[in-house]
Amino acid sequence: MAAFADLAMGTAPILGGILLALFAGNVKGGPDVRAAIKADMDLLERLPPEQTERRAALQNSIDMRIDDLVAGVDRARDLRDFALSYQGNLRDVLMFLCTLAFAVVWWHVDHDRVRWLPLFVALILLAALSGFSAARALRRSWLDRHDHSRDD
Repeated sequence: MAAFADLAMGTAPILGGILLALFAGNVKGGPDVRAAIKADMDLLERLPPEQTERRAALQNSIDMRIDDLVAGVDRARDLRDFALSYQGNLRDVLMFLCTLAFAVVWWHVDHDRVRWLPLFVALILLAALSGFSAARALRRSWLDRHDHSRDD
């Protein structure tokens, strides 16, 4: 039973990082702007026509929220286009080298530590994954350069 507890304690930082990454990808923050605009438009319809100053101020607030919503959609589209076009070749190679270097350093740590084996296995898996990603990135970069040299 102590071995199971040691294994759980050794993998806790790795699993915590995975959970954090999953959580960060699914969190949608901020207020619901569309619902606020809808509520303000409903309020604008209920205001009597003789309250022109309030109606104008509320209409101005609605217009600003709509402009912010459109600007946010445009920024999100630009960011998504940039993210999809980013090749990340150097980043993938550096990630592989850093993971490999950390695995080598971890190999030289005392093997009698309780958390040594789970972290070393995780490092080997991460090195393999980042190595695969780096190889794909380098191959894609080489093919892109090779195809461009044929076009000239």
